[in-house]
Amino acid sequence: MQEFIISIFNVTLNFTYRQVKAPVKILFVCTGNTCRSSMASALARKILEERGRQEIQVSSAGIAAFPGEQASREAVQAMSEMGICLRDHRAARLTPEDVREADLVLTMTAAHRDFIKKLVPQCSEKIFTLAGYAGTGPEDVPDPLGYPLGAYRKCARKLEELIARSLARLDADAGAQINRQVKKE
Repeated sequence: MQEFIISIFNVTLNFTYRQVKAPVKILFVCTGNTCRSSMASALARKILEERGRQEIQVSSAGIAAFPGEQASREAVQAMSEMGICLRDHRAARLTPEDVREADLVLTMTAAHRDFIKKLVPQCSEKIFTLAGYAGTGPEDVPDPLGYPLGAYRKCARKLEELIARSLARLDADAGAQINRQVKKE
């Protein structure tokens, strides 16, 4: 925050100027947007809400999604068990505009990441696998589609862990960026 004092016609006005930033937009991407990325965005919303973090917006899409398709029954059940309602989720197909509008794109697999980097090469610097951004290595988040509910539960727990780590990195990166800006000024 910066304080400004303006003197106009012998009248002094004091006011504080606060720089208002646009929200940070995180986009989670998988194949069909009915399992992994839909669960990831729902989990991220819950974590952010619990932390009172309203400046971060999350969304999800699939590179081969059928727009309007509901989340899988097992994904809905796994999320319900974690206190999250996924019944209203509708799949969205990824567009280049989605990628351009996002500040951070987190994919479930290296193949998704590579596809998106080829689709929108000018945005490559903000596209990562979720596990890679979280710092846990190059692993993919396995697709539970077609497996029993237990696979969805396991996937949801893994997503929750990776999202928590990713949000911690995002905070650290933001702190480092602020420190660099302060040093410039």
